[in-house]
Amino acid sequence: MLLAGCAVGPNFKQPSAPSGAGYTPEPLARTTTSAPAQFGGAQSFIEDKDISGRWWELFQSQPLNDLVDRAFKANPTIAAAQAALGVARENMLAQGGTRLPSVGLDVSGSKNQTSTASLAPVAANNKSIYSLYSAGLTVSYSLDAFGLGRRTVESFAAQADNQRFELEAAYLTLSTNVVLAAIQEAGLRGQIAAQQETIKAATQLRDVLQREYALGEIAQSDVLQQEAVLAQAEERLPSMQKELALQRNALIALVGGLPNEDLAANFELSSLHLPQELPVSIASKLVEQRPDILAAAATLHAASAQVGVAIANRLPQLSLTASFGTSPGAIANAFSPYNQFFTVIGKLSQPIFDGGTLMHRQRAAQAAFDQAAAQYRVTVIGAYQNVADVLRALQYDANTLQAAVIAEQAASRSMELTQKQQQFGAMSNLDVLNAEQIEEAARLAVVQAQSARLADTAALFQALGGGWWNRSDPLPFPGKQIAGN
Repeated sequence: MLLAGCAVGPNFKQPSAPSGAGYTPEPLARTTTSAPAQFGGAQSFIEDKDISGRWWELFQSQPLNDLVDRAFKANPTIAAAQAALGVARENMLAQGGTRLPSVGLDVSGSKNQTSTASLAPVAANNKSIYSLYSAGLTVSYSLDAFGLGRRTVESFAAQADNQRFELEAAYLTLSTNVVLAAIQEAGLRGQIAAQQETIKAATQLRDVLQREYALGEIAQSDVLQQEAVLAQAEERLPSMQKELALQRNALIALVGGLPNEDLAANFELSSLHLPQELPVSIASKLVEQRPDILAAAATLHAASAQVGVAIANRLPQLSLTASFGTSPGAIANAFSPYNQFFTVIGKLSQPIFDGGTLMHRQRAAQAAFDQAAAQYRVTVIGAYQNVADVLRALQYDANTLQAAVIAEQAASRSMELTQKQQQFGAMSNLDVLNAEQIEEAARLAVVQAQSARLADTAALFQALGGGWWNRSDPLPFPGKQIAGN
């Protein structure tokens, strides 16, 4: 019993957060800058604010919420992750069954003939042809003296935990991709609208110059220059429309559809809302929230248990087997004590020489543990970098939008003044063309800056773990972990 209470190998301990971990060398600014434009409001960073399990609802778009829900139900990556979890869970349960005694039943019947010329009859009735029936129960049990069975089950349970968090990562990645795809579509529609406005203005100016040329007030070169500007603006439009078409296909695929299908919702920037209060999880909590970190920790746990398995395989193994049955010549005599038999076997096995096979397997298991530990640290470092990158991006996105709005306002005023001065002959047509191109670039820059703020806001929720611990939608195996270890 003392031996049964021990298990060789390391006892796994969940890794803690890196000492002194943080996101920025200096204290994080509490708010971003603001701009007098759509999505220009200042965003506040709130430390240790919990994350909603359905964080995408903060963008206040019901069509977006419906698409995420549809993706969860129809995207095959979720079905694949759920199936992988089912495989891991059943393997864990199957391995757990090996720690219990196994009971088997064997029943057989035969008709036999013994040669009377060369062999004496063997049947009790001295007949050469006889029947023989056999029925028996066999019970076997391997005493887990050094924890081989327990460490093996522990390894399978950790692998199931890994698949559990891989499923959470699949949910998080899919929801983020749907949100980003919708934002990208909305941004492209905004850029197309801005480009169409540019084409409209360039066309109107071209028409004015053509009339002036017809009256002999300007040279033909002025008209040709404006036509070149108009052609360039029209040339950029198809590439934007192509991007929108490809983005639409990507969004349909994310929700489990085929390209010949269509979505009811068309996303515009005006249909989305920029969340004003953003969570910033305490740095020490990040290792408890990110599914990729938890999956890496589960892999490390499985590798730790495999070290114990490798050590236990080098130690003595004790098994017990008992058989009880009857072997009558007629079924009616099955319970006669003369036909009954039993066997009890105890077996102790100890490897003595195997050419170093088990020793090297133990060293390989230790090396695999070291590899998993290094990969875990890589995942943790990458996760902290991910959060830091997004926080920096959000700060500079706000500054970019502020500068883009100022530039657009200045470019618009400059365009108006240039056109008025050109009418009075104070400005050349070339000056008007330059002002026109500057205004076009400024208008597109505003739309791109608005899209970037929305996209990086979604990226922050993903980087912090996505609030999966608060999600209430049903999963195939409820609970944060399959097995507590």
